[in-house]
Amino acid sequence: MSPLVLACVMAAAFLHAGWNAVLRGGRDRLWSMTLMMIAVACVSAATMVFLPWPNAASWPYVISPARIHTADNLSLVWTYRSGDPGQTYPIARGSSPVLVALGAALFAQEALGVLPIVGVALVFGGILSPALQGRRVRADFLPAALLTGLQIGAYTVVDGIGVRLSGNSLSYAASMLLLWSLTMPPLFFALRGAPPAYTVHLADLRGRREEPARGPEPDLAL
Repeated sequence: MSPLVLACVMAAAFLHAGWNAVLRGGRDRLWSMTLMMIAVACVSAATMVFLPWPNAASWPYVISPARIHTADNLSLVWTYRSGDPGQTYPIARGSSPVLVALGAALFAQEALGVLPIVGVALVFGGILSPALQGRRVRADFLPAALLTGLQIGAYTVVDGIGVRLSGNSLSYAASMLLLWSLTMPPLFFALRGAPPAYTVHLADLRGRREEPARGPEPDLAL
């Protein structure tokens, strides 16, 4: 692996960790996901202006992962709601390398050798181990976590094939991300009808700035 590829992988890991930290810390995770997707749509649309269209052969793969990513967004929100993230997320992420290896062998004709299989097994065990240390995995946590892992494996394999057919990896990524991100706002409004309301209005906040401090204020309910 070249230093540039390694740097890109590490940067992607850092951004992905930040993504999940924002989602995990939000009070309304579906709304947090929607806001992040709006930001992704803006960046992707601006990037597409400077890139060629991906090859027509990759268009089905642009559409399919966008739909899988959207389903993954919802299952990830469900995963964080269903139980302890210290168990559910390692199960989701730990199962996905195994599913990617199986999917690559079945659909991309990429058979793994002995050493790659050992590597996948070590990654699987290393990611999964925090969920199993000193705790029993509750059965009601498993559906959301395993569904998320399945979708991660699915979009990874489909994206890998699509990029190879696209002729330009950046064009493929930008078009897929744009299509994916545009699905979330309509989906949010279909499920919720409106963004979450704040319990304190801006006018109240302005009034409070003019008053002397009276101790800690309660958290805003989103």
